[in-house]
Amino acid sequence: MDNAFNFQLSEDKILSKLAIDIGITSFIGLYNYIHKLPYGRNSNRYDLELVIKEKKGTCSSKHAYLKQVAIENGLEQLSLWIGIYKMNTKNTKSINSVLEKYKLDYIPESHCYLKHNNKRYDITFPESTSLKFEDSLLTEEEIIPKQVGTYKVAMHQEYLKTWIEASNIPYSFQEIWTIREDCILALQNKKA
Repeated sequence: MDNAFNFQLSEDKILSKLAIDIGITSFIGLYNYIHKLPYGRNSNRYDLELVIKEKKGTCSSKHAYLKQVAIENGLEQLSLWIGIYKMNTKNTKSINSVLEKYKLDYIPESHCYLKHNNKRYDITFPESTSLKFEDSLLTEEEIIPKQVGTYKVAMHQEYLKTWIEASNIPYSFQEIWTIREDCILALQNKKA
C-alpha cells in the first residue's frame, strides 16, 4: 500500500475508533491488520463493524471497511471496486472439484478490491496479495461501501443470468447460484 495512506486515524469516527480501541492508530496498520484476518462471511453483510468484532471478512467487507475508514478520514483517492471475473481453476485452485463436477470451465464471480492510481489492491486472503483475478476480469465498476450488500449481489446475479443465456449454459440461474455457493464454501474451507 502506498505511503500516501500512512495517516493517523481519527478518534471521532465510528470505524476508525473501533480500530483505535484495539490498538491500531494508522491506516497502514489497519490495512495490514485486516489483511491478516481470515477469510469468512460476517454474520451481517451490511454491518462493516463486524470485520473487527468478528475478526474475519470477505473481499466485500474487508475492502468496504477500509474504504469507509478512508472516507471518515477525508481520503477520497482510494476507491472501492467490484469486478466480475472468470473464476476458474487457474486463478482459484480450491474450486477445481466443484467445476469438474458440473463440467464448467469457469463461473463469473464478483470480487471487491481497492484501487489507487489505477493500481489494484486485494487483501481478501491473509496469505496472499495476489491479483490472480486481474487477467480474467470481464467488467469492473467503482462503488461506495454501502453497495457491497444488495447492489453487489444484484449486479452479480444479473451478470450471471446474461452469461447463462448468451453462453448456452446447461443450468438454470438457481443451479448456477448453488454451484457458485459450493465454490465459495470450497474457498472458505481451503483459503484460496
